[in-house]
Amino acid sequence: MKINVMTDVLEANDRIAAANREIFNRNRNLVVNLMSSPGAGKTTLLERTAEALAGKAKLGVITGDIETSRDAERIEKHNIPAVQLTTGTACHLDANMVASAFPYLDLSRIDILIIENVGNLVCPAEFKVGEDCKVMILSVTEGDEKPLKYPLMFRESSLLLINKIDILPFTNFNMEEARANALKMNPELEILEVSCTTGQGIEEWVSWLTQCWQNRVESLRSA
Repeated sequence: MKINVMTDVLEANDRIAAANREIFNRNRNLVVNLMSSPGAGKTTLLERTAEALAGKAKLGVITGDIETSRDAERIEKHNIPAVQLTTGTACHLDANMVASAFPYLDLSRIDILIIENVGNLVCPAEFKVGEDCKVMILSVTEGDEKPLKYPLMFRESSLLLINKIDILPFTNFNMEEARANALKMNPELEILEVSCTTGQGIEEWVSWLTQCWQNRVESLRSA
């Protein structure tokens, strides 16, 4: 007898993700699943996003790490509600883990919920959590061939942020090659170049994010 364990796991996860989605719909949340490798700049991006969205939209964060609560503590310093999920050995967040954070967040007071996934270029792309879209960060310190090595991440994402462009001259990262490789995997992928250190590109990122939120609100109103 053959049992496809991964199929069963994903199907069970998808059912919980659909239930999460209903909760997000009731609360009119835009939900973004933010993914990257470790150290690409997810938490710093969230800090810059919190600063740029102040007074414009209410941000909330669920952040996942194997250990420590350091990311949530950094985000909370910006007066943003944040819940830290520590996964132990799990290399991604799944729908059930995300649901476990709901009792600790007032979703009715959040416009944009960003789920900062565990740093990993493989598993996070496979598990839906009820999100509207996936956004991926690729830093220029990682290599322009990453789309070819980890295609699912790029295929599943709506937006690619190429981060740390302030240090681009000190790397051998080929921006044109990286863009071409990413679009080869996903021709519909939008790409923005950003630096969370200097702030370059953050305005464009926040504009993209707020436009998605406004579109989400309009869609729910007309539903």
